[in-house]
Amino acid sequence: SNPFGGAVYPVNPKRDHVLGITTFKSLATCPKRVDVAVIITPASTVPKLIQECVDNHVRHAIIISAGFREVGPEGAKLEEEVKAIASKSRLRIVGPNCLGLMCPTSGLNASFANLMPAAGSVAFISQSGAMITSVLDWSVGQRVGFSAVISIGAMMDMDFSDMINYLSNDASTKSIVLYMETIGDARKFLSAAREASLTKPIIVIKGGQTEAAAKAAASHTGSLTGSDAVLDAAFKRAGVLRVEHVADL
Repeated sequence: SNPFGGAVYPVNPKRDHVLGITTFKSLATCPKRVDVAVIITPASTVPKLIQECVDNHVRHAIIISAGFREVGPEGAKLEEEVKAIASKSRLRIVGPNCLGLMCPTSGLNASFANLMPAAGSVAFISQSGAMITSVLDWSVGQRVGFSAVISIGAMMDMDFSDMINYLSNDASTKSIVLYMETIGDARKFLSAAREASLTKPIIVIKGGQTEAAAKAAASHTGSLTGSDAVLDAAFKRAGVLRVEHVADL
């Protein structure tokens, strides 16, 4: 019943079936090479699984699991371990602590969202999974479709600039909307946004403007939000339109 035409291989060493689908004990036992690994396991197991991805030449991983730098020093240590393993290969990572991603145009739902949005021309990138679920619920009633919905979480590896660079060349995407708690690598972001905004409008909602909101953002992704005034000037310089509320979209 899923429009996604690719193969899906559940990997679980403790169960023979998941939702009626035969599972595999490890990536190495999957019948074909895996393009994208979606990891939803305790944080302590993630370094081993990322090593397994590297050993089996997986090019992309989505780490939905939480429990990294947002929880303190132990989590930060785990995150650095994962980054060190991935850096020895061509593996790119989305997350951790994210909802996953959805591509309605291809039918791919690599997330734990229970709603696949309609296909459209708007790409939505968010650090907040809750914001994504709210926007998806809203989009049903408003009949708004998306070319991609991407939850990037704590941006251990891939960040806003990587997504903007990709979406700027995506024929299905006509505009890009961001919900941002922290900008990440500011120089990379400004460079990507400046080039993409020449052909596609980029709209950003920036969270963490108040002290209370900044603390909430830090507890969520473990990141500092940065000076709001400086970010506002940077957005204008890059040709990014900033709005204050979701309703302004």
